[in-house]
Amino acid sequence: MKLTIPEHYNPVLSVRQTQEAIKYIRDTFQHEFGKEMNLLRISAPLFVEKRSGLNDDLDGIEEPVHFTMKDIGDERIEVVHSLAKWKRMALKKYGFQLHEGLYTNMNAIRKDEELDNLHSAYVDQWDWEKILTKEERTENVLKQHVRTIFKVIKHMEHEVWYKYPEAVNHLPDKIHFITTQELLDKYPAYTAKERENAITKELGCVFIMKIGDKLSNGEKHDGRAPDYDDWRLNGDILFWYEPLQCALEISSMGIRVDENSLVEQLRKEGKEERLQLPFHRAILEQRLPYTIGGGIGQSRLCMLLLKKAHIGEVQASIWPEDMIEECYKNNIQIL
Repeated sequence: MKLTIPEHYNPVLSVRQTQEAIKYIRDTFQHEFGKEMNLLRISAPLFVEKRSGLNDDLDGIEEPVHFTMKDIGDERIEVVHSLAKWKRMALKKYGFQLHEGLYTNMNAIRKDEELDNLHSAYVDQWDWEKILTKEERTENVLKQHVRTIFKVIKHMEHEVWYKYPEAVNHLPDKIHFITTQELLDKYPAYTAKERENAITKELGCVFIMKIGDKLSNGEKHDGRAPDYDDWRLNGDILFWYEPLQCALEISSMGIRVDENSLVEQLRKEGKEERLQLPFHRAILEQRLPYTIGGGIGQSRLCMLLLKKAHIGEVQASIWPEDMIEECYKNNIQIL
């Protein structure tokens, strides 16, 4: 457990006012986001069958919560880590067309998460996915979508300022782009997290690109599952977060693997056995659309816009007792 206490922290809004602001932000953002990105809201599962290969293994270490169901026999059911793969299947199943997409309210449990101001075992985010042509699987198309998401977030700052002027966090006016290798070249003596903090503090908001493959130092910037993002066409949106003096990741997103990058990345990770799973076979046989997609943290967005010190102020989860006590001592209103 790690906990940062901002000096002289003032939450500004009461717990009830915060709840009202959370609802306003969530309702307004998803409406604007869906409209700007041409996305339709759909329902999504909380759990999937392990044998489907649809669950996201994140960095390959975190284990999903799992159980069996009385009427399904011994089949292992897993609570989702994310819907990265499921969404691509859904676009095909529901008959979405080129440049159309979907978004959903995704809830997940990540029991192995290291809890701190920004990380909770409970995950809530808008998961989205959109159909592209194969020719549109380019860095320029990726950047266009990143800029659109940034524009919607920036617009939300103005919406929140109008209703809660004393509480709103003012965001930078521009998003910058840098690759993980460029970041390593710029800060060769820093760890990956230190590099993220340094560049985000310098620029205010950045999209760090090309996450998952090894860099020139033989290490990965960060882990990414080999079977959803194309590691050459993905990244994270980070804002410098003054209350905690660190980079705050709001979104992880990317253009998804095609039949070639899927095989290449699975080979690099030594996980070629996944090629026999239904989802992976569908990609190899080109039965699924080419897509771009990602997730946007709902609680993190509320935290960012309302200048909250702890994600537990904007979502209900479980925290260690000593963390809760320390937060209350310092005016941090854990729900």
